[in-house]
Amino acid sequence: MDLAITFTGAHLLHASVAACVLNDVYREASRLGVPVEGVRVCADGGFSESWSSTGIEYTVEVDSPEEEATVEELIAIVARVAEIPRALRHSAVVTRKS
Repeated sequence: MDLAITFTGAHLLHASVAACVLNDVYREASRLGVPVEGVRVCADGGFSESWSSTGIEYTVEVDSPEEEATVEELIAIVARVAEIPRALRHSAVVTRKS
């Protein structure tokens, strides 16, 4: 795995999106019977001065002997089902419990 980022604790948010997508590519590929020889996910985003996320974007590269259309459908399914990106799209309230 290649990891090249300017890193703060807040950037773990980006890493968690990438890790979730990576894991889900393998899970969904197995479920669909799509052979996968390797996956690379890169996630990036930014933060405002008050540390609000300005959004997260990711790319996915899948090494598979399957046709490109099959791989693209796999990636589209993962984009719909990946849990962390789904949770973030719906927003989350984070509070400290005392």
